[in-house]
Amino acid sequence: MKRSETKYTPLRFLKSTNARYDMFFALTVIFLAIYGTVLVFSAGYAYAAFRYGDGLYFVKRQSIWLAVGIAVMLIVSRIDVEVLKRHTIKAYLITLLLLILTLLIGFVGNGAQRWISIGPITIQPSEIAKLTMTMVLAKYFSTNSDNIIGKDKKSILIRGTLIPCSIIAITIIPVMLQHHLSCIIILGMIGLLMIVVSGADLRYIGAFCLAGIAGVSYIAFFTDYTKDRITVWLDPESYKLTGGWQTLQGLMAIGSGGVFGKGLGRGELKYCYVSEPANDMIFAILCEELGLIGAASALLLFGVLIWRGCIIALNSEDTYSRLLALGICIKIAVQVLLNVAVVTNTIPNTGISLPFFSYGGSSLIMIFAEMGIILSISRKSKINK
Repeated sequence: MKRSETKYTPLRFLKSTNARYDMFFALTVIFLAIYGTVLVFSAGYAYAAFRYGDGLYFVKRQSIWLAVGIAVMLIVSRIDVEVLKRHTIKAYLITLLLLILTLLIGFVGNGAQRWISIGPITIQPSEIAKLTMTMVLAKYFSTNSDNIIGKDKKSILIRGTLIPCSIIAITIIPVMLQHHLSCIIILGMIGLLMIVVSGADLRYIGAFCLAGIAGVSYIAFFTDYTKDRITVWLDPESYKLTGGWQTLQGLMAIGSGGVFGKGLGRGELKYCYVSEPANDMIFAILCEELGLIGAASALLLFGVLIWRGCIIALNSEDTYSRLLALGICIKIAVQVLLNVAVVTNTIPNTGISLPFFSYGGSSLIMIFAEMGIILSISRKSKINK
């Protein structure tokens, strides 16, 4: 029999398949992205006009990143999950290298050294770390499931808790040196919840949680950078012209919006009252302009996205896909909850962006890449599409 020849293509990692991805999930992503871009335009117009002399500065750049992000999502959605699994370790090691290089040759923005330039492209490696750590934990748990759920207590302790916690710690250490407390919290919560959903023993997880809480508490209370933020959080009125200004103006924006809001584009506190109105505090402007109804609709869309992502994950045909999709859903949920908590002064201000809404290229493109992964997983998921 004559051996058939396989035609080579440089894009052979894009698996040709007739399987459809989940349209419900895809449409939810698009709705959130459009909603967020409209809010970036409205919230950032005045600040952009003041700082850059162009009220459309933010929305023009965000629209470019949105187009790039959608293209990235479509490309990633065509990549078979097995390809991602094979290259997980490489991606994770590259991310660690980028985190280290950020400490050495990165540049400072908004008082923190968290960005690095690669040619004309500026990236924030900590955003990439959220995904690659999720990938490496998913791969680890999928290949060690027999040693995590069993009767051997030593194996459960070492393989089910100690090793994954070490992976989390290795990821967090270079981020900690960047004084990026919000990312530390997000990475820690993603890792912890992935350990929980993997089926590890909760008793051991509790012990490591206490150690993690102790570490974060030490950073928070004994580091000047975070200690000052906690002091302001406890009594923002006493620092209303300094550290408490952003919090108080954000709360005023939320309260003044009422149920129906002042109307899109009619918010007042974005006129250089709320700091970074198109970024971390964009939820406050959303509440001011669209009121409780607008805020609830945005949170409902996030809830639908996370619910559908979990449905896709739970119906996946292999453990790696299941854990990876769940990890991405956990990341989105944690980041949304923490952003809203910061804006409402429920927790100290830690500079957490709101997915799909906050202005920024690295975070937006990474979110779309993550959505592409879930869409790729949905192709093989046993759900009604």
